[in-house]
Amino acid sequence: MKEHYFTCPYCWEEISMLLDDSVMQQEYIEDCEVCCNPIQIKVTFFNSEIADFQATSIEQ
Repeated sequence: MKEHYFTCPYCWEEISMLLDDSVMQQEYIEDCEVCCNPIQIKVTFFNSEIADFQATSIEQ
């Protein structure tokens, strides 16, 4: 597991998330721990390191 810090696309607060580096490509929805809005997470790992990370808002 890797801890990764990023900025929420809604409230602009810095939040952290634990990412599972055993799965090379992942895409899922997780709520912001500050404002509770849904964030689409896309992450790619290469050699157990984060190669790409995107956290985007979901149009509601």
